[in-house]
Amino acid sequence: MFKSVLATSTALVSLCTILAAPASAQTAAPQPDAPQTADAATAPEQTGATTPEPADRDIIVTGSTRAQRRFDASYAINTVTQADIEKIAPVNFADLIGQLPGFQTEITGGEVQNIYRIRGLPNDGGFVSFQQDGLPLFHENDGVFFRGDAILKPDLMTERVEVVRGGPAPVYASYSGAIVNAIEVTGRDTVRGKAQLTLGDTGLYRGDFVQSGPLGDRTYYAVGGFVRYHDGYRDNGFPNDKGGQFRANIKHDLDNGSLRVSVNYVNDHNVFYLPIPTADPRNPSVSLDRYIDYFSGTLNSPALRNVDLRYRNGAGVVQNEASDLGDGRHMRMVNVGAQYDAEFDGWLVSAKAGFTMGKLDFTAFYSTTNPADANAFASGYQARATTAFGPVTSLGYVLAGTNTVYDPYGASGLVMQGQYRDIHSKFYSNQINLSVAKKFETGFGSHDLKLGLYGSLYGEDSRTIYQNYLIEVASRPRTLDLVAYNAAGTRIGRVTDNGALSYAATLTKGDSDAQMVAVFANDTWEIVPGLRIDAGIRHERYNYNGYALLTGAANLGDATTLADDATRAFTGGIINQRLKTHATNWTAGANYDFNTHIGVYGRAAHLETPPSVQTVMSINPTIITTIANQYEAGLKLAAGRSYLYVTGFYTNFDPLNASFLAFDPTTGRNDVNVPFIGKAKVKGVEFDGALAITPWFMLNGALTVSDPEYRNFQNANGADPAQAEGKQIVRQPKIYGNIRPSFDFDLGGNAISLYGRYTYMGKRYVDFYNRTALPAYGTTGAGVTVRHGTWQLQVVGDNLFNAHGLTEGNTRTDQVSGQGSPEAIYGRPIFGRNVRLVVGKSW
Repeated sequence: MFKSVLATSTALVSLCTILAAPASAQTAAPQPDAPQTADAATAPEQTGATTPEPADRDIIVTGSTRAQRRFDASYAINTVTQADIEKIAPVNFADLIGQLPGFQTEITGGEVQNIYRIRGLPNDGGFVSFQQDGLPLFHENDGVFFRGDAILKPDLMTERVEVVRGGPAPVYASYSGAIVNAIEVTGRDTVRGKAQLTLGDTGLYRGDFVQSGPLGDRTYYAVGGFVRYHDGYRDNGFPNDKGGQFRANIKHDLDNGSLRVSVNYVNDHNVFYLPIPTADPRNPSVSLDRYIDYFSGTLNSPALRNVDLRYRNGAGVVQNEASDLGDGRHMRMVNVGAQYDAEFDGWLVSAKAGFTMGKLDFTAFYSTTNPADANAFASGYQARATTAFGPVTSLGYVLAGTNTVYDPYGASGLVMQGQYRDIHSKFYSNQINLSVAKKFETGFGSHDLKLGLYGSLYGEDSRTIYQNYLIEVASRPRTLDLVAYNAAGTRIGRVTDNGALSYAATLTKGDSDAQMVAVFANDTWEIVPGLRIDAGIRHERYNYNGYALLTGAANLGDATTLADDATRAFTGGIINQRLKTHATNWTAGANYDFNTHIGVYGRAAHLETPPSVQTVMSINPTIITTIANQYEAGLKLAAGRSYLYVTGFYTNFDPLNASFLAFDPTTGRNDVNVPFIGKAKVKGVEFDGALAITPWFMLNGALTVSDPEYRNFQNANGADPAQAEGKQIVRQPKIYGNIRPSFDFDLGGNAISLYGRYTYMGKRYVDFYNRTALPAYGTTGAGVTVRHGTWQLQVVGDNLFNAHGLTEGNTRTDQVSGQGSPEAIYGRPIFGRNVRLVVGKSW
């Protein structure tokens, strides 16, 4: 694997060198609309004023043959600048993207690995491609327990973020119904920079910096990043986030273009928040808030800082491995990239290459079943305990690993299960994108033709262990042991072992490698000024190779506990797997601008998403290519700093693979395959607007109204798919949006910005049958920024009124038919009120 990585990386560097070599001999000046002009067009600078540029002068490059005004694009796209990021003041990347129309995000998992849903596509993130300067850092949108926001984090090195929804995304990226493209800061003729310190009342300490400028004749640099320590929005009993990111690039301007090299390095720990019980399942009207606080409570606990993972290897030897929940999601990633852009007699040539290697160590404590009455839970093990230990007169609870009696009825009267997951993965990804473009004048308008070739060599391996634990119903819960006693009151055995209900209930290990190549083309035909028709196509071919280690049931041989009776063990067997697949995506659109202020467009797109490379390191995976046909029609209105974009959309998703693995409380394994295959239809309209009422007042807003429905589901294991017919798609609302007013004025020689935002999330459901609802909620945030010379002071707060809201249910067990209550009593609550102070200095 690594030989192929090295060979490909060497080839990519050599190719960029070859392409760059003749460029210095060219004398033609770059055309004004060449892609390299995007850096110069970026506004405002990261150290400049916060007043946004007029909407009709925003320059975008994502999903386009060449740099163009946003108003000229025949698809839905937004540009988020550093000035916008400051006023939005997001708690994570998902929070930032969620302020855009058509994006429904769930931000409650922590800093990374959150949910990104693009309107019309029922998926938790697999259809959103994260890119940096037009190239992904990892080819697939979802790696092994990570996605793009784990390896690409916004900081001061982010000049702007361009986000494409639908439109040409399937032609310009793989697996994509949307593209999130982070454009890095690039050096210019003058030195500019900024440093800032962020302090938060959740124990947040973060330092950001960026500096860029000239290195020599036509050579420029940019360097920046952040370091951060965070106790967390919920009280884990240990730090939530610690680590940071570093990025740098060097750009050299040639006579007819530019050559740029860049490096990214991430070394970061992020704890993952999972759902918590919020009400007593015996009586859902009774809150559990006194035991697990809605805003600060979590099932993460110091009791899981030294977990003993037990399983039998392929040679039959019992393995003991230590694991620490405090490590969280520990991502280490390095990426080296090169980008060459040039113009040769009207031909625009672009070559981008990237090489990524990384390692992920991930620990988290997942929710499984609802809390249970302590006596009822214990009685469920009476028969098994009697069979294993002899006559059992009673069962009782003690604190795990001790003889200290624990009385559940001195607290909630409940106990519950949770699943500790320990995952280790290494990954690599080489990617290269070559394209040429040229505008041809004909007797009937002009054609702007782009042809491209994209290829990637990538892969990942994985070793996963899931173990189930018995815990009290409390925040930062202690682990419990369930002990069996005979008639004399003597301990004769344990259902659990140091808190573990079942060791290695799930055990997997495998490796995978992939080779893929794509060819794509796009033509924009301008028939007359203002009337454009464009069409594009992308054909991809994939070749996967991998293996998975076979497992079987095992008893580890400890007669004093039931916890090791039904574990998984490697058998010594291995299954080698190969898969070849392909996808063809296309898009076609038409745009007519009546003038520089009014325009309309329509577009159709076809998206095919092939199976992930992880299928060849999985045993009996569901292999299916999902297909979505998307249709859009839009109205564009722009006047100075004010604008309104209205986009109607319709998506027919067929087939839709909504299959999942459910948790089986009897075996403790996530092995109940629920194969839901069917269709989804989503129709709706999104609004994206800004109203500049005065030079000092701006009102931004986004609203999406849709009707997401399941259709024609089939199921082969006993669930009734007919009950899902016409039901609202799981966790997707019909209405969501936000409104963001801002005031910018001068006072006593200081530049003052006051801003706020109200975010609304409509009613959703946790299950296919729509039996358990996630109620609608709205949150309010506000902030103020004061600038005096080169100094900046910002105070910002989120969820100022401590609104309640749940962003998911308990997906391991409630996805088919709900939680047995009309409203969710188990879920992941939104974060409570929190405040941050930011002090910065620019130069």
